[in-house]
Amino acid sequence: QVQLVESGGGSVQSGGSLRLSCAASGRRVSRASMGWFRQVAGLEREGIAAIDSDSKTTYADPVKGRFTISQDNAKNTLYLQMNSLKPEDTAMYYCAATAFIRSRPLHPVEYGYWGQGTQVTVSS
Repeated sequence: QVQLVESGGGSVQSGGSLRLSCAASGRRVSRASMGWFRQVAGLEREGIAAIDSDSKTTYADPVKGRFTISQDNAKNTLYLQMNSLKPEDTAMYYCAATAFIRSRPLHPVEYGYWGQGTQVTVSS
């Protein structure tokens, strides 16, 4: 079993930065891949970044070059460094983990464990 708790969201002006954290508890073997997703009310949840147990990463096109996913295995924590934020980045951000899939998927259906989310608001 894996429990995930996000933090670090908030309000920032366009061009600013935020770093999200996701504290994970449970067996590390249960986290073959971890990812960050975001969702705007009324729209589908969107995968934006994923990382595997070897720290290989995958990014969605809208965040490439601006966001960086990383993990600290000693602290069991996943991070998302978000730079050059834009108003269109405004969303609820979720971290997720999958116990079985090591290919760093960006589809929400591939993940079985989810945090409760943290809100990010970017004003122009």
